[in-house]
Amino acid sequence: MAFVRWIVVAVAFVALLYLSLQNSEKATLRFFNIAQWEAPLVVVVFIAFAGGVAAGLLAGAFRATRLKRQLNRLRREQRGGDVRVRPPAVAPGTTPASGPGFARDEHVAGGL
Repeated sequence: MAFVRWIVVAVAFVALLYLSLQNSEKATLRFFNIAQWEAPLVVVVFIAFAGGVAAGLLAGAFRATRLKRQLNRLRREQRGGDVRVRPPAVAPGTTPASGPGFARDEHVAGGL
């Protein structure tokens, strides 16, 4: 089976090589009439293909990291412990209106 696969790959490579040698004339790319670039058609097609592969890999990497974060969050929830960083507890008497005379249970009768 591996031998058949190598033959198919070799035939595809030779066919693409022959196709690229047949399309070696110059292609001109114009960038909004600001600049232009002349290169063989094979090079232009290869650059477009490489750009598409790079964009696809980048999109796949973003999706994989998002899914990995979601999986880690679900595993934490399943274990029962939400391991998030909580803000430290406030020391008594350090918040506004928390000193003596500001207790909530102290009610002044008939006054302010």
